[in-house]
Amino acid sequence: MNKQLMLGNEAFARGLYEAGCGFVSSYPGTPSTEITEYAAKYPEIYAEWAPNEKVAMESAFGASVAGKRSFCGMKHVGLNVAADPLFTIAYTGVNAGMIIAVADDPGMHSSQNEQDSRHYAIAAKLPMLEPSDSGEALEFVKTAYELSEKFDCPFIIKMCTRVAHSQSIVSLSDRVTPPERPYEKTPDKYIMMPANAKRRHPVVEQRTAALTEFAEESALNRVEKGEDSSMGIITSSTSYQYVKEVCADKYPVLKLGMINPLPVKKIKDFAASVGRVVVVEELDDIIETHCKKIGVECEGRSLFTNIGEFSQSYVAEKLGFGTPEYDRLGEDIPNRPPVMCAGCPHRGLFYTLKKNKLQVFGDIGCYTLGAVPPLSALDTTICMGASVSGLHGFNKLSADNEGRSVAVIGDSTFMHSGITGLVNIAYNESNSTVIILDNSITGMTGHQQNPTTGYNLKGDPCTKIDLEALCRAVGIKRVRVVDPYNLRECDEAVKEELAADEPSVIISRRPCALLKYVKHNGPISCDTGKCIGCKSCMRVGCPAISITGGKAVIDSTLCTGCGVCSQLCPKDALGKEG
Repeated sequence: MNKQLMLGNEAFARGLYEAGCGFVSSYPGTPSTEITEYAAKYPEIYAEWAPNEKVAMESAFGASVAGKRSFCGMKHVGLNVAADPLFTIAYTGVNAGMIIAVADDPGMHSSQNEQDSRHYAIAAKLPMLEPSDSGEALEFVKTAYELSEKFDCPFIIKMCTRVAHSQSIVSLSDRVTPPERPYEKTPDKYIMMPANAKRRHPVVEQRTAALTEFAEESALNRVEKGEDSSMGIITSSTSYQYVKEVCADKYPVLKLGMINPLPVKKIKDFAASVGRVVVVEELDDIIETHCKKIGVECEGRSLFTNIGEFSQSYVAEKLGFGTPEYDRLGEDIPNRPPVMCAGCPHRGLFYTLKKNKLQVFGDIGCYTLGAVPPLSALDTTICMGASVSGLHGFNKLSADNEGRSVAVIGDSTFMHSGITGLVNIAYNESNSTVIILDNSITGMTGHQQNPTTGYNLKGDPCTKIDLEALCRAVGIKRVRVVDPYNLRECDEAVKEELAADEPSVIISRRPCALLKYVKHNGPISCDTGKCIGCKSCMRVGCPAISITGGKAVIDSTLCTGCGVCSQLCPKDALGKEG
């Protein structure tokens, strides 16, 4: 048997391949993105980026109905976007197997909240599996497809940052493609008008009872023996890895791979075999609450926090093992907060917005970094598309707001959920200015294509959405394009559109500086004889610029030669190197 070291997300994709998955549709979102990127490398799997998670889930459902095993992947906040189809396909069930991956982000490494997606499985009454390493990620995918078809429902597999982005050994097998399941017209099953939905709800409850019985005997939930039965630990996911590293085989462990529905008898029997039950789980007390609901006394939240990630040392401390002493540095290391890259096309536009002292409704993307000093250009960032809708509400409150507020949103985010907000602005007539930051890529999640780039997931040419035409089509008459490297052009556009008495869109268009095909002008340099140390160039927050000895210094290894800083220099000290 071939064994390899794989990332959790890579192993997940391998599981899709080995299980005969034929259709993949996702929207990129850290830490789930690489599942779909790795799946796309298998020619046997059709893979695509969808405009958003709702579309991805509905597309995967359609493929399942057609008879092909399907998959859609997203991060935890993406599941919020897809919640509408999620709850209804729990009623309809599936044809071929369907898997939904949701990747939680405890610690909020790249997220605006740290919601616990296990709540969705409970609320939607859908089964959820939770692998604890790469090997389980691969195997759980294969198991989930079999169970999805057996129990006639989609299966959710919950990943988390540490499982998705860590490596462990996996055992590889050949691809096995099951026979295509023929589509049969069954309106009572798939048309969820009230009369049919009422008949499907009892089916869901019966399925949950059957899945609970399955959970009692399934190898997905296993008891690992320990030397000391004075305490038993119930755990899952990455918390299981921390427990095993800390405790080894000292205490018995009930390792839960199926997190919904949870077993009853298995937990009661485990609790009866130990003196004290401790539940170790990140974020919310899902397992602990279930234990107490079925009459099992346990400790969990009284020991462990529901905020942030756990670690080996944290688990060791809370379980009474103590933690080793570490050598500490004798001095503090300065923080290195994230900043927009040198040459980032968003920098000049954000500088313009701050200079004009505007209220700026921000959105989700790498441009959220415009909120940090020295730009400090954003006022709000809530969720995908909220900048456009929020600006409308803000401006409807008072006409005084209209001339001093804008929304900023990236091209990918605009396609995801900004279009409907713009329709609302046009339809309900708020005098709002929306700035689309078109950097020709989905930047924050690692340069994925989107409907505005002209290329699909595999890099093949495809339909390219015309943003200008789209904005005009929904009712916006004033649409203009600016180069964000040109500060004067940006300033004039912002002032003119804010002064207009109708809605408008400014498209700030320049490709991401990190794209391989982008050709840069080469670094600029500082003429120290002209530089007066006024630090005007520092106002754009470019990481390539620093002050040494009272003079500006340009790091030629970082500088792309965008020229934004040189437009701020009152003495023309910044110019082409050499």
